[in-house]
Amino acid sequence: MGLTEKIALGLLCAFVLLGVIQLFSAPLKLALKVLVNTLLGFVALFLLNLASSLTGFSLGMNLFNALVIGVLGVPGLVLLVLLKLVFV
Repeated sequence: MGLTEKIALGLLCAFVLLGVIQLFSAPLKLALKVLVNTLLGFVALFLLNLASSLTGFSLGMNLFNALVIGVLGVPGLVLLVLLKLVFV
């Protein structure tokens, strides 16, 4: 394989790599946004439970709460707090 073929193959690989990155960039940005929102929700839940000795209000970590906070993030935590205030 000569130098010209190696350069052409390298350029082809570069274009394919750029195409794959372009194809997956939108879903990766969405996944990163969901991950950050989820982490912020769990940090807020941790801080809420940390302050429970002062306020007397806490939320347990169960499957339902984890799913709501995992999907919705901080708004999910607010929803759970409102549900607990209204129904309990």
